[in-house]
Amino acid sequence: MDTSVIGGCCDPEFQEWSNGLLEDFEAGRYGLLLSSLTDAEIEDAPEEVKDIYFRFREAAQEASGLTDEAIALADEYLRHGIVPESFVDDARRIAIATAATADILVSWNFKHIVRYEKIRRFNAVNLEMGYKPISIHSPMEVTTHVR
Repeated sequence: MDTSVIGGCCDPEFQEWSNGLLEDFEAGRYGLLLSSLTDAEIEDAPEEVKDIYFRFREAAQEASGLTDEAIALADEYLRHGIVPESFVDDARRIAIATAATADILVSWNFKHIVRYEKIRRFNAVNLEMGYKPISIHSPMEVTTHVR
């Protein structure tokens, strides 16, 4: 899961689905993997977002750091032009999840992450580099919360 889901808990447009996903994690319906990138991004967040982040942290089964393996994979995403170099953290997010063998990455980032053509390209690189494909979806597609 990336940081946009946490912020989504406070955003009227996304809060229903982000909070639903948080409830799914808290109920143990899904295992949650957080990354060191999320930890770093939360440091400067408003207190309301930090409070929600701590709920996600408590529900997390594990945390994954930015390993040399993930950096090398993210560099391949950049080399293939999937995301601009100025958005290296988006590439690293996907690389961390892929290297950690996560089944899915959940994000509200529709520009650089949750886009059909980008997902196909991330997974082409993953296969080329010997990794399994990763599913990438928005919280609305993943949460068991239904309107």
